[in-house]
Amino acid sequence: MDDVIIIGGSFAGLAAALQLGRARRKVIVLDTGLPRNRFAGHSHGMLGHDHKPPLDILAEARRQLARYPAIKLVNAGADSISGTIDNFSVLTGDGENIGARRLILSYGITDQMPDVPGFAEGWGTSIVPCPYCDGFEVAGQHWGLVWSGPQSHNQVRLFHDWTDRLTVFADGHDIPPDIRADLERRNTPIIDGRIVEIARRGSHGATIKIDTGPDVAVDILFAHPRNKPSASLHEPLGLATAGTPLGIVLKVDERRETSMPGIYGAGDLTTPLIPSVTTASWQGTMAGIFAQQSMLV
Repeated sequence: MDDVIIIGGSFAGLAAALQLGRARRKVIVLDTGLPRNRFAGHSHGMLGHDHKPPLDILAEARRQLARYPAIKLVNAGADSISGTIDNFSVLTGDGENIGARRLILSYGITDQMPDVPGFAEGWGTSIVPCPYCDGFEVAGQHWGLVWSGPQSHNQVRLFHDWTDRLTVFADGHDIPPDIRADLERRNTPIIDGRIVEIARRGSHGATIKIDTGPDVAVDILFAHPRNKPSASLHEPLGLATAGTPLGIVLKVDERRETSMPGIYGAGDLTTPLIPSVTTASWQGTMAGIFAQQSMLV
């Protein structure tokens, strides 16, 4: 039996594996090779890796983990989890049963693309979710924001650190009069009507087609589609979750432990606010450390 099985081998999972491997704990990392940010050309804001392609960062991380004999990287997903603390069993997508004393869930989330022509094609390039990840490169330019609910009002305030030119696309949402008045005070126009198509324009730009008016061109479009966990392994276990405006996340305590003893969580799967590779990495680091410390005798 291994010490820890990590399900999900992107930034959070590999960061956890690094700490456990350095503590000489036997670790298996299961990964399907489909990180959430695989659509992005570059990753930003991660110290020492700023402006590098995310897949290159992950490839280098895997090369570095190869020096730790206690870490085993497996290109497979997990189909099910059973057992309890000190005796968990994971059935892999390859049909193998593997066991461990602790589990770390870091299988992330999947963004659910709206049924708008051009949205999925522009995701990660001309359509992005995070100003901390992509804002600096387009600072001072004309930004667009697809309204997704009350949380979008705070995003308008946040975006003004990067640009004074922002257009809000209501996309069928009923924006309350008091918020409309505040956006007007901020010189932020609102385009009513539904988005029917998004055409990429250049490296970041997008042209938004509205059903009730003329097309609107922006230099970059921010949007926050709904998302869901990339796997449903937490559901049969009955792990506690928390609702967010865009989906659900796993609840974890200050030691990154879920509602089931011995199972820890890290990365986008547990992050209700703006996710990033930096957040995922430190959460994975802490999950690995706390999982290791929980096995001390």
